[in-house]
Amino acid sequence: MGRKDKNKKKGKGAEKTSMKTDKKLIAKQKKLLAKLGEEDIENIVAKYETKDTKSAELTEIVCAPPTARVNVAICAHPGDREEIFLHGGEFFNGQQTTIYGDFYSYNTAKNEWKSLKSSICPAPRSGHQMVSVATDGGQLWLFGGEYASPSQLQFYHYRDLWVYRMAKKQWEKLNAPNGPSARSGHRMVVTRKKLFVFGGFHDNNASYRYFNDLYAFSLENYTWTKIEPAGTAPPARSGCCMVANAEGKILIWGGYSKSTVKKEIDRGTTHTDMYTLTADKNDQAKGQGFRWASVKPSGKKPAPRSGMAVAMAPNGKAYALGGVMDTEEDEEDVKGLFSNDLHVLDTGSHTWRKVELAAKAKKSATSKMPDVEMEGGDKAVAEPAAKIVSDDGVFTMTVGGGGAGSAKGSSKGNDNEPLDLGGPSPRMNSAIVVCKGHLFVYGGLFESGSRQNKPN
Repeated sequence: MGRKDKNKKKGKGAEKTSMKTDKKLIAKQKKLLAKLGEEDIENIVAKYETKDTKSAELTEIVCAPPTARVNVAICAHPGDREEIFLHGGEFFNGQQTTIYGDFYSYNTAKNEWKSLKSSICPAPRSGHQMVSVATDGGQLWLFGGEYASPSQLQFYHYRDLWVYRMAKKQWEKLNAPNGPSARSGHRMVVTRKKLFVFGGFHDNNASYRYFNDLYAFSLENYTWTKIEPAGTAPPARSGCCMVANAEGKILIWGGYSKSTVKKEIDRGTTHTDMYTLTADKNDQAKGQGFRWASVKPSGKKPAPRSGMAVAMAPNGKAYALGGVMDTEEDEEDVKGLFSNDLHVLDTGSHTWRKVELAAKAKKSATSKMPDVEMEGGDKAVAEPAAKIVSDDGVFTMTVGGGGAGSAKGSSKGNDNEPLDLGGPSPRMNSAIVVCKGHLFVYGGLFESGSRQNKPN
């Protein structure tokens, strides 16, 4: 009994020590921010959310391609239009981070970019998700993401849900309770007249947490429901690949998470597993019951990697591009090998195949989708690449080099920069989308030299 009381007192003492340490860290950070002249992130975000919202009118202006960035939200028009939408993203120039809130459309037939501006719109963010549905002339649904201060000492995670109504050309923020907590790096797909949100992470630079929870948002009654599927759920992660096929089956694979191995030292995990989420046949709740199941895909699987981009095609196949594979790791640093491999997954049979590409033409200047830009001083934007035709006869893969809108910076030669003009150069955290039989690749990141790898 006495030992129990002693342990209890010891626990309270440790708790008080932890609280004092947290307060000291907060005070230290405030002093550093004051020295940098950086405003508190809560105030920065509040300014975006309290700006003039008297008019929801949206203006469209033909413009140059967006600047280079990563962790953008991208999706294709849900109807017959040859159009792609892009929102947000981030760019690090070696000293400061810029978070974007701009909204673009890209007409693939005309090779024309438009800037879509409105006083009512989502605040700047990266690591968010956006999907399209054909309802009422077309809608875009956007959830979550994060805002980082220029110094990357402060982070703010969103939990807001927005809809862009194409017919009205208006953004609207939905006030729907009981949704997922604030996060970024999550994944969202649409199927069965619902938005499904899985995973992600929350990191405020003092502590972090990875998620494996699952939420569904009804596109009929505009309500959130936390789904508790039967079976064993995937371990917590962010940045995974998530797709839904025409039959309503959802597949999740890969992703990244980290855990603390000792004080101030974290170790990352690149997940290599795959799970399916299907409607539970024994469900008595009329579609509210689901079941997780671990699956072992066959075929030529991608090597373990994080930062892989994925896009679902109407033929029931998911196309996965790039990513980074850890090749050397100690307690503080990670070295990685970047990839530009393109793999295709048959979502029905769970069979992988590597797509071999053949150049249709040596060069094409017709497409102006920005290519990868290196972090820090070694900035390199690839030359316009060829249009590529895949040998499986399913789609034409269109890849463009840097256009007039690419971020400024001198290009430095480096023998270690494997720029393959037969396709997209190696990259992680790019955005890919299938639009009318073409696979489009936007942005991404390639790092060289000594670095600390912290994929989302």
